Amino acid sequence: MSVNRKEIQRARMLRYFLDAAIDVMEEDGIDHFTIRKIADKAGFTSSTAYNYFKDLSHLKYFAAMRFTTDYVNELPEYLKKGNNTVESWLYSWECFCKHSFEHPKIYSVIFMDSLGSVPEDLMKYYYQIYQNDILDLPEQIQDIMMEQSFSKRSALYIQSAVDEGFIEQDNVAFIADITLLIWKGMMNTVMNHRRKSTKEEAIQTTLHYVYRNVMGIVVPEKRREINVSF
Repeated sequence: MSVNRKEIQRARMLRYFLDAAIDVMEEDGIDHFTIRKIADKAGFTSSTAYNYFKDLSHLKYFAAMRFTTDYVNELPEYLKKGNNTVESWLYSWECFCKHSFEHPKIYSVIFMDSLGSVPEDLMKYYYQIYQNDILDLPEQIQDIMMEQSFSKRSALYIQSAVDEGFIEQDNVAFIADITLLIWKGMMNTVMNHRRKSTKEEAIQTTLHYVYRNVMGIVVPEKRREINVSF
């Protein structure tokens, strides 16, 4: 069997298990997600499943990624709302918060949970299998979506704001990190029921803090060009 045929066969088996995992997640929920259920649904044994996924967290990660399609498809429209990189980035946060707080457990699996592996490798591997998920996105956005680290993903995008004169280079990594920490903090609060907030309130609170932190590091004379408020 040639290498190409082996790769095709492997990709086919991965899809069998991923399709089964998605069915299990839809039917039983992410809290009742087991290798055995997935293997039974796919028509194979649990040991066969472990030949393709090192542990349950990897399979859960890949299955969760399938539930981000609406976010990926809607993101370009939000980016188009901005008249400059900072505005577009703020709108991208609005899109992300809208979808992540709608499905907090899904986005927690992807961006917060321990995976027992290098997240960047999992993200790239996923998009090798499901390339069509990002083919309709602009090339720049495709490169950003391939980056699993959300703070690095943000930094890649807002780098253009430096060229546009909105942000100093020294602040790129800071604003990417602090805004991610804001989201993680609110997501953790919501998931652990530490505050009585509706989904809409959680979204607005997150966006408000993101906005205030971003505006705090935008070059003062450029702030009047930012016509976004949360």
